[in-house]
Amino acid sequence: MQQNAIRRIVIVGGGTAGWMAAAPLARRLGKRAAITVVESPDIGTIGVGEATLPTIRFYNAALGLDEADFVRKTQASYKLGIEFKDWGHLGNRFFHGFGGFGPNVDGRPPHMAWLRLARTFDAMPDIEHWSIASVMARQLKFTPPENSRPGLTDAYSYGFHFDAGLYAAYLREHAVGHGARRVEATVVGVDQHPHTGFITALRLRDGGRIEGDLFIDCSGFRGLLIEETLKAGYEDWSDWLPCNSALAVPSARVPGLTPFTRSTAKGAGWIWRIPLQHRTGNGHVYSDAFTTDEQARRDLLDGLDGEALDEPRQLRFVTGRRRKSWVKNCVAVGLAAGFVEPLESTSIHLIETAVGKLIELWPDADFRPELAEEFNRVMGIRYESVRDFIVLHYKLTRRADTPFWRHCAAMAIPDSLRHQIALFRETGRVTILDRDGFAEPSFVAMLMGLGVVPQRYDPFVDDVDLRQLHGHFAGLRDLIAQTVARMPDHGAWLDARARTPARR
Repeated sequence: MQQNAIRRIVIVGGGTAGWMAAAPLARRLGKRAAITVVESPDIGTIGVGEATLPTIRFYNAALGLDEADFVRKTQASYKLGIEFKDWGHLGNRFFHGFGGFGPNVDGRPPHMAWLRLARTFDAMPDIEHWSIASVMARQLKFTPPENSRPGLTDAYSYGFHFDAGLYAAYLREHAVGHGARRVEATVVGVDQHPHTGFITALRLRDGGRIEGDLFIDCSGFRGLLIEETLKAGYEDWSDWLPCNSALAVPSARVPGLTPFTRSTAKGAGWIWRIPLQHRTGNGHVYSDAFTTDEQARRDLLDGLDGEALDEPRQLRFVTGRRRKSWVKNCVAVGLAAGFVEPLESTSIHLIETAVGKLIELWPDADFRPELAEEFNRVMGIRYESVRDFIVLHYKLTRRADTPFWRHCAAMAIPDSLRHQIALFRETGRVTILDRDGFAEPSFVAMLMGLGVVPQRYDPFVDDVDLRQLHGHFAGLRDLIAQTVARMPDHGAWLDARARTPARR
């Protein structure tokens, strides 16, 4: 048995990040380590992100959670992707679906074959007609891929919309059931080893003290341990992502439960709409350099499709990340590690990534620095790839109707993103800098949705007979239409399989 194993794990902060860290550690370590989550009664959770990527399903499955139970307990609905309105130009509407555009054609990506046909036929429909996730979303249909017609079972995926507070409570119950301990207290001080600088204990307002070997900082933007104590440093990405404010408000649910998130661009930012079983989540992300808080509030409330259930809640932020999110014996997770605005529902995904990577690189109590270096390298790549994907949404605008959009069109962008855009615009190729991040279909959906039509396509596509190529796309489109027509409505699927019994 390892003699220098970590025996005491202390997580500072509950909420989504804290309990997403605690649940798998409690399940995996069982009786071998004491896991303590310190939640302050004085600090509320942020909770702006209630939409996820499909990867949340793998996280839940690793915990052994039953999907129907999870959906009931968190008031969840299903998510096939994101609808974008007025991005790129006023009147623009397109869909970023979770899935591809059909099988490869002669070993080449399907969008390359579509580009050839679009050059040949003036009336070629938009490529998203070959995204089954997009077609399902437009018709408000849902069923899991394994229940769809053979041949389309791997053509789409799904995530969820859920109440983040309920999800944190659900994971808390799971973690405590596997041995984690919850302490409600406020941290007023941090003790460090006089020679190594390692954190040794937390001092509490009530005079108590919690010692630990490994400390996980889930304290939010403040970064109580990683920044205030260990001075990790912060990379400010405001020059690339100018939005720095958000207002969030719930509204009454309206008929027609959409299986997708909606993002609507406004004069100085954008508005999200996230449908849950019991309500709709809404928010406005904006730059206070280009609008006022009051105007942003009016834009948000005027755009609701149901009665507001509360007053809008204000949030300020600076987009960016810690220069290091693992320092000594402290690992930052969630907002303590960084924040990239919730435009593509990446906040919870970044928590999943951090927790998974920590478990993969699990240290002993010696905390070899090579483990921290690898963790920081991988998380740096993930944050930067997410950053670039979000910046793409703003930079490719053709809107010139407000100072904000003119600023976005003119702003400098990271060299990595400039290369990705140029490569696609000139050749149709997509380069993926983070193989565990957004995949090729996501880039194709966003780039073409924002109006970037490649100048060229893969020359090998010309080897395919044109009639065969046309038949392939016509047949696939018919198959998608027939498959989606037989699917249940999203709301009906929830009623039959997962909705809270009292609301049936």
